Amino acid sequence: GYRVSLQGNFFGRNHKYVTFPVYNPRKHIKLDPPLNLQSNATTSKCQIWWSVWNVPWYLVEILQYELQYKEYSMSWEIALNKTPSSSLPQIEIEATELRNGIAYVARVRCKVSENENSYHSQWSEWSQTTVFQRADVPKLPEKILNTTMQLLFIPLSFGTLIYLFWNCKPSSSCFLTLGQKVSSALTFPRQLLSFSHSTVCTMGISR
Repeated sequence: GYRVSLQGNFFGRNHKYVTFPVYNPRKHIKLDPPLNLQSNATTSKCQIWWSVWNVPWYLVEILQYELQYKEYSMSWEIALNKTPSSSLPQIEIEATELRNGIAYVARVRCKVSENENSYHSQWSEWSQTTVFQRADVPKLPEKILNTTMQLLFIPLSFGTLIYLFWNCKPSSSCFLTLGQKVSSALTFPRQLLSFSHSTVCTMGISR
């Protein structure tokens, strides 16, 4: 460890103040904020990633991050927080956590993991922000939708005919009813012809 003291001339006298009797730099770390915050939003999730700068290699793998995101027009005081499950500089936000058609803004900060005993740090300042918006689910064009409905209508109609045919099996009663209808249809022209002939004969006698 180190001993940190301040020395200066105050009111014409030299004074020396001991600020830290024992100072261990490993226990007083404040990192620079992450850089190059970027985002990519799809219909299912939003991926956000970043990079760190001026961080020793032995600290990179023991960093922890905190992400804040909010609707663009809202205050950071009501922002939502997310913590990545690993030390990788990336995180995902599910689409179900985002409102459709609303722009969001996010920022991130970092520090040494609280599970690390050899080092200790406070949170860095917040990074620059990135803006993203949930991607809309594409809608099928009306022409394609109509074609799809037509293609579905054909097998459904065919299936309905098969169902009706299967559940209405031919029987003697069916044939009898059908025969009666056919017979009636064939008899009607004959009756009409007979009526016409009778009318003509009657008119001839009247004369």
